[in-house]
Amino acid sequence: MTILVTGGAGFIGANFVLDWLAQCEEPVVNLDALTYAGNLDTLKSLDGDLSHIFVRGDIGDRELVGKLLAEHQPRAVINFAAESHVDRSIHGPGDFIQTNIVGTFNLLESVRGYWNELPTTQKQAFRFLHVSTDEVYGTLALDDAPFSETHRVEPNSPYSASKAASDHLVRAWHHTYGLPVLTTNCSNNYGPYHFPEKLIPLVILNALAGKPLPIYGDGQQIRDWLYVKDHCSAIRRVLEAGRLGETYNVGGWNEKPNLEVVHTLCALLDELSPRADGTSYSTQMTYVADRPGHDRRYAIDARKLERELGWKPAETFETGIRKTVQWYLANSGWVGNVTSGAYRTWVQKQYG
Repeated sequence: MTILVTGGAGFIGANFVLDWLAQCEEPVVNLDALTYAGNLDTLKSLDGDLSHIFVRGDIGDRELVGKLLAEHQPRAVINFAAESHVDRSIHGPGDFIQTNIVGTFNLLESVRGYWNELPTTQKQAFRFLHVSTDEVYGTLALDDAPFSETHRVEPNSPYSASKAASDHLVRAWHHTYGLPVLTTNCSNNYGPYHFPEKLIPLVILNALAGKPLPIYGDGQQIRDWLYVKDHCSAIRRVLEAGRLGETYNVGGWNEKPNLEVVHTLCALLDELSPRADGTSYSTQMTYVADRPGHDRRYAIDARKLERELGWKPAETFETGIRKTVQWYLANSGWVGNVTSGAYRTWVQKQYG
């Protein structure tokens, strides 16, 4: 028994691989193109572990994917592979179209060909789980109900539009070809090994480096925050018992304005790693121009996942964010490696 994980060197994918191999002995074939967000340092603890087979490659490479499927005969494919940063999609949408839409199409076709040739018992047991985002639903007003699985899809950025398109492809391959698929749409993840262009790791690292803490617009954009290890447990549960063709929203029940998140991070850093001059890290906060088309609020209704599969997040925002800050303080080596070269160029381009 084996699973194939795509994008397994990225933030969520790598956390999933680490959690999976800590939970069971079933091997993982890990396919990742190692773009800017892929980082093998995250998987360093698996060096020499025969249960982890890493392959560098693209989900759009049908020859490679077909070879991996034929060789390893996985019982499931979990697709994390995606271009995933809204700001990057605004600057260069082409990569998002290529990876998230064309790449997903090619992956689905490779998997369909493999699945069609499986013996009946294996064919019935096989699963394709597609990991997506709440951003496909668009934005919410302050008094709107959270996103449910039946909410209208209204993406507002090149990133979310490309992910919505990939979700539609996955759905169509189930209804047209019978491919046994599952889809999860998660809220904003945070936790260990997060690439530091996203809000939480960016604020932690800029604070410690004495740099400005950039806040878009008025900082009142609201997000639901999901600790990454909770997300991993939800995916395992959906893979295990989810109904074929269904979508499951995964959320943390932690709606927070960005400004509150930054203040919380500053307070934790003031406690755990105070500045030498005794002042608060909050003095480094600075407001920058809002990004184009910035969605005002996301919120996930995860009751379907709880009702059908018994899943609930284990972490509150308060427990998860403390663990996250402690992890970054304790892992300066990983941080130093990931924040070199191209990343510094990107931050300079985005925030000036």
